[in-house]
Amino acid sequence: MTSLPRTVPGLPRTTPGPPRTTPAATRLAGPDGRPLRLRAVTEDDLPELHRLDKEIFKAQAYPYFVLRQFYDLYRDELFVLDDGTAFHGYVLAGTKPDKSRSWVLGLAIHQQWQGLGLGRRLMAEALRRLRAEGVGEVWLTVEPANTRAIKLYVSLGFTRVAHRDDYFGPDGDRVLMALPLTAEGLYHPDEVVQPLDGPDTQDTRTDQ
Repeated sequence: MTSLPRTVPGLPRTTPGPPRTTPAATRLAGPDGRPLRLRAVTEDDLPELHRLDKEIFKAQAYPYFVLRQFYDLYRDELFVLDDGTAFHGYVLAGTKPDKSRSWVLGLAIHQQWQGLGLGRRLMAEALRRLRAEGVGEVWLTVEPANTRAIKLYVSLGFTRVAHRDDYFGPDGDRVLMALPLTAEGLYHPDEVVQPLDGPDTQDTRTDQ
């Protein structure tokens, strides 16, 4: 895709505000034992983020200018997995100004780092931070055939809301899923400290 077919009608562009404090990094461990940081993105990181996005999503990667705009709008909700030499995954969300709803705009783990539970850790940390910010609910879309990603989201408390044919145009069918962050028993912040195992995503755009 070369434009913005993954954005959701009704998710407004926000007006840039005053400088924001960069969230503290969360430390994990990579498959080779090296420290792996889950941290916020800076402006200088955009070329490396674009490289990772192209390696994972190929023709469906976001154009650089789109990533630039997402950074300007939602930098507080854009996190990467960084081992100090390269990025190996990222998660991006976009929240409405009234914080009633947030959409997951992207979730990705490099192919060589899949199967380690890193996709789960990225999503769990993003959900933890959104919950702490008072966001009411989180929505996402996923390709119906991507059962691996659907199982991951269900395990994190998401439920299927609808199957929409041609959601992103012809042959762009999607399953819509949602998670109320304020509901009891759906999501637990301590999940972020579990071991790096369990289901992971595979080339998941989480297509907003």
